[in-house]
Amino acid sequence: MNSPPITVKPFGAHAILVEWPNEVNENILESILRFESFLSDEALRDRDWEMVTSYNSLLITNRKKQIDFERILKSILKWYDEVRETKHPDRFLWRLPVSYDLDFGLDLQEVATKLNKTIPEIIALHTAPMYTVYGIGFLPGFMYLGGLEKELEVPRKATPRMKVVKGAVGIAGKQAGIYPQESPGGWNIIGNCSVPIFDATKESPCFVNVGDKIQFYEISRAEYDLHKIEAEVGIYKPEKIKINA
Repeated sequence: MNSPPITVKPFGAHAILVEWPNEVNENILESILRFESFLSDEALRDRDWEMVTSYNSLLITNRKKQIDFERILKSILKWYDEVRETKHPDRFLWRLPVSYDLDFGLDLQEVATKLNKTIPEIIALHTAPMYTVYGIGFLPGFMYLGGLEKELEVPRKATPRMKVVKGAVGIAGKQAGIYPQESPGGWNIIGNCSVPIFDATKESPCFVNVGDKIQFYEISRAEYDLHKIEAEVGIYKPEKIKINA
């Protein structure tokens, strides 16, 4: 199998950064996830190693020991040449509910006006794709979702808000995302997701992984309020469909 080229560089005393071509591309993401799986299962199995994937890179960190870069560089290149098809962890399509009520969609009317569309057309375009989770970062649990319809592409806001509420669903450029907690932010807010994306009290705080898919669907304000109550008492479970069976 032909694999995309990589470059490897030091990233401080305890980490190295492996980079693939600078493209938003599912084939590149597959290569990254395959290599990460190979390293975790066969080459770097010690618990002191930690790996973080994002778009076109893999950050490899050793939590205890400093890394001899020249030595591990040779190993990384050798492992990448030898990597074979490995079994990926289970991947899922997560269907997440969004209320596009104007109390939540602070920028919904502005986005519709800029794009010369109606609000129902914006909602239909936003709920149509199956987005790919290319990275999780900025905030714990913040998913960078690729696959936004070209007709929905709008730039970030010129002046970021100092406060974006938890669950806010935003779009910016070619991406969509959900704010997992309150924070400043400059994305265009068009709705709110009733499902908690990040919970630090759980063994796996974020139920979504890089490589998973996300699809949004519209709910009413009443359904949103019910979901919030169900989530608070721990009985609401987001819909998931296994996609790599």
